[in-house]
Amino acid sequence: MSLESHLAELKRRHGDLERELDEAMMHPSIDDLEIASLKRRKLAIKDEMEKLRTSQVRH
Repeated sequence: MSLESHLAELKRRHGDLERELDEAMMHPSIDDLEIASLKRRKLAIKDEMEKLRTSQVRH
């Protein structure tokens, strides 16, 4: 998988999690732990995208 396609996949997954998180936050019955988990997953993807971008600039 090329770097560009990997970044594109991460962006897609980040957007999916963003929508899932927005939807979950509209439902008061959703557990706070589930929301925290979604936020952690979203942040991990964002961190991975940033690492790939910075490594791309260095090369």
